[in-house]
Amino acid sequence: MIRFRSSSIRSLSPEMKCTVRLLDDSEISCHIQRETKGQFLIDHICNYYSLLEKDYFGIRYVDPEKQRHWLEPNKSIFRQMKSHPPYTMCFRVKFYPHEPLKIKEELTRYLLYLQIKRDIFHGRLLCSFSDAAYLGACIVQAELGDYDPDEHPENYISDFKIFPKQSQKLEKKIVEMHKNEFRGQSPAVAEFNLLLKAYSLETYGVDPHPCKDSTGATTFLGFTAAGFVVFQGNKRIHLLKWCDVYKLKFEGKTFYVFGAQKEKKAVLSFHTSTPAACKHLWKCGVENQAFYKYAKSSQIKTMSSSKIFFKGSRFRYSGKVAKEVVEASSKIQREPPEVHRTSITQSRSSPSLNKQLIINMEPLQPLLPSPCEEEEVPLDEGIQLPKEDEISVPVTSSSPVKDTGENVDLAIEQEEKMKEEPLTISELVYNPSASLLPTPVDDEIDMLFDTCPRVENEKDDTDSFEELEADENAFLIAEEEELKEARRALRWSYDFLMGNIEVNAFVKSFSRLLLVGLGLLLFVFPLLLVLLESDLQISFLHEIRQTPEFQQFHIEYYCPLRQWVACKINFIRDMLGSF
Repeated sequence: MIRFRSSSIRSLSPEMKCTVRLLDDSEISCHIQRETKGQFLIDHICNYYSLLEKDYFGIRYVDPEKQRHWLEPNKSIFRQMKSHPPYTMCFRVKFYPHEPLKIKEELTRYLLYLQIKRDIFHGRLLCSFSDAAYLGACIVQAELGDYDPDEHPENYISDFKIFPKQSQKLEKKIVEMHKNEFRGQSPAVAEFNLLLKAYSLETYGVDPHPCKDSTGATTFLGFTAAGFVVFQGNKRIHLLKWCDVYKLKFEGKTFYVFGAQKEKKAVLSFHTSTPAACKHLWKCGVENQAFYKYAKSSQIKTMSSSKIFFKGSRFRYSGKVAKEVVEASSKIQREPPEVHRTSITQSRSSPSLNKQLIINMEPLQPLLPSPCEEEEVPLDEGIQLPKEDEISVPVTSSSPVKDTGENVDLAIEQEEKMKEEPLTISELVYNPSASLLPTPVDDEIDMLFDTCPRVENEKDDTDSFEELEADENAFLIAEEEELKEARRALRWSYDFLMGNIEVNAFVKSFSRLLLVGLGLLLFVFPLLLVLLESDLQISFLHEIRQTPEFQQFHIEYYCPLRQWVACKINFIRDMLGSF
């Protein structure tokens, strides 16, 4: 048992037990104090694995309302958890590597492989039948090794559950590929092939958030390395690259995405089931945009959920960005740590996991799923993973003399096929199990929302922005309602100040005190701003100037305001000089 003690001498608070479930469903327990921050727990898990490429991973938990959250590393664990100890969390992949080829160590690839297995098992990684068979064969080869007729009877795939909805046709295809195409591959190579195939899929890295669009249709939102994606049925209906996403915003249960595609501005609006789910969606979007978009972590800005300064939630991603993680990985020089693969008795299909669906926190259930983990297979050191510059397509054979021309032609053919039907991602519908959604629901997804379900019409070219006018009109209507509320508040304030509304003496005195405080604030804030923008070298002013929040305020608010005032002054001066 590991015990984390706070560095503060004043802290004499009792210790609280914390249990973290790992990707192979094993558990680690430790004791923390009230002041222990989330980074301590993340570092503890990474030290347990001897994991250096740790920026892809995070710890998530569920509050009493069954809403998912990512553990923030810079905040106290006790202040983030809304339940009473002991705490239960899960170690998961938070940011999926944009290029699995650039992962340096086998240990990191193995942990990503375990996460991909979970995504397949819970229906998050949706794909076609042929891709599902290939993924299943990779898993069987990694878990069972080469096909052996003495050890593997006719229906050996049916003995353990690879997919939740596993047809005999799919099982036969997996057996065929396992017998003929994967013989001789070590667990590491089979796992690597699975990562390469998963990386090429549209739903790779998608953590789907159930929402309703402006028309009432059920959609699933996700954030990937490519950008912001929206899925409906078995199609991807929207894809906004991160460079085209201007702002992410939420108000109550409504989530807004401001962006552009083909030089056309667009406002997408979606409705979540609860304000907490909407805020979680917004924070996930802010973190993913910062991780994948920026070249340096110093470029990350503090994001606000509203246009108005000093209003709404403010959040800033505080970790490394994807490019920095790849650069750090390339500098690793140590001996690769030993990878301990789990046995079949610890697989996620065991009854113990089914009793902990709330703790598991994985959102989607049906469709393509993850395997049960089989007997422990030792790593075959006779066959090594190919180097980064030697790999262009998934490795389907361990023979080093096989001509790669067929693989290249196959990749080109698959790419051309994807260009013909770029939106359809599977024969199946992206329809998750309600028991594994990130928000509380009993039976159906539509019960998450107050709006009545509608008949969803199929769209031929749903990736276009022809129907975004409805979303933009919904946003303008919401803005107009806000202006009406502001006018009512101003009218009431005017009547109150003019004495048209009778109130008692206590309310009057409190109002006068509030007005005096606001007056002082309006005087002190400009004075502090002038001092900060001056050349005075005072210690506390220098510290404020170095904060990212002040730098963002200086660039986005102060400099444009100063330029605007200067232009107005010059304009007035020119007018007076002309007379």
